[in-house]
Amino acid sequence: MRHSRASLRFILITVFVDMLGIGLMLPVLPSLVGELAGSPDLQSYWYGALMVTFGITQFLAMPLLGALSDRFGRRPILLLSIFGLGSAYLISATTDSLLILLLSRVLSGATSASFTVANAYVADITTPAERSKGFGAIGAAFGLGFIVGPALGGILASDDLRLPFWIASAMALLNGLYGWFVLPESLSVERRRPLKLSQANPFGALKHLKGLQGVGLLIVVYSLILLAQWILQTTWVLYTSFRFQWQPADNGMALCLVGLMAVLAQGVFMGPLLQRFGEQKLAMMAMTSAMLASIGYGLIDQSWMLYLLITANILSFTASPALQGIISKAAHESEQGLTQGALNSIASLMTVIAPLIGTPLLGMVSTLPADDWRLGSTFFVSAGLQFMAILLARRHFRAAPSFA
Repeated sequence: MRHSRASLRFILITVFVDMLGIGLMLPVLPSLVGELAGSPDLQSYWYGALMVTFGITQFLAMPLLGALSDRFGRRPILLLSIFGLGSAYLISATTDSLLILLLSRVLSGATSASFTVANAYVADITTPAERSKGFGAIGAAFGLGFIVGPALGGILASDDLRLPFWIASAMALLNGLYGWFVLPESLSVERRRPLKLSQANPFGALKHLKGLQGVGLLIVVYSLILLAQWILQTTWVLYTSFRFQWQPADNGMALCLVGLMAVLAQGVFMGPLLQRFGEQKLAMMAMTSAMLASIGYGLIDQSWMLYLLITANILSFTASPALQGIISKAAHESEQGLTQGALNSIASLMTVIAPLIGTPLLGMVSTLPADDWRLGSTFFVSAGLQFMAILLARRHFRAAPSFA
């Protein structure tokens, strides 16, 4: 038990450090691209290319890292990813070439896919009954990094635009050294499985998910709630500026509250909620909360109400870990890496699709008056996706067995 707690502690630190590093760069990367590009049009082009490259690379790498960890163990793949991420930040801190910066985003996207291996490690060291709670703890560490990272990155960049990249690199490399000495292997040799290239890619991994007994529509449900979440996130800042004339500081406070709610929901309340309601009922309640909150975001006409809705919507942050727990139970212990890689590939794919839906839709209504309800169109789309997810989940839970 002490061994498992110590291992989980390192995994949570790793997820926090990884997310902190990403958060450090969020307020800085556009400015660095602008410094290297030299003109606003090139800045927009290259920044878009960097973001899409990162998302696509994650999508491709996540099932591969998961499958590699099923074959060679979690420890070597996780440590390799941590050192690779630190190296990517170091390249970003030192380069004066946009092409090299783009290549560093390829390396960063591939190695930040270590979230897959982290999830598989948690699946190894927790019982099926405790698995959703473990995934919730990872979500809490993720949210905590999201709280601290952007604020710290903005402060550090005030003196030196590249300082956040140096800090992110140092933290990742030090975390890798720490893990080298303290992290044990969680997957025994007997539980490892051969590497199948047909499955070590997003499409083969998704086919693996489809074949899991009793999962079925839950893959579609999981995809829909992530797509709804990312449409909301990718249009939030523009929406609040159009509707309420919010400035970066206003959005910073709101996003900090979002991160805080995620930490509380997944790190503090997840266990008691699972004991009280179980995974299936909790997932349904969380999706319903998210749907109602999205409708509220699009309809309110006073900015202070956003803070109330974010706080009231705390339950929604338990949906993903609850569904992850259910799906994980359907997979064999030797296939947890592949399973988590497939789920994370879905998440990465949604980060690419969401802006293609949300930003054009918001652009169509952006010239409307600030009090026009149609400005909230992207939130209504998110609510519609959540509603579809609720209907499919309800149908699935009525027909499929429960994994105890």
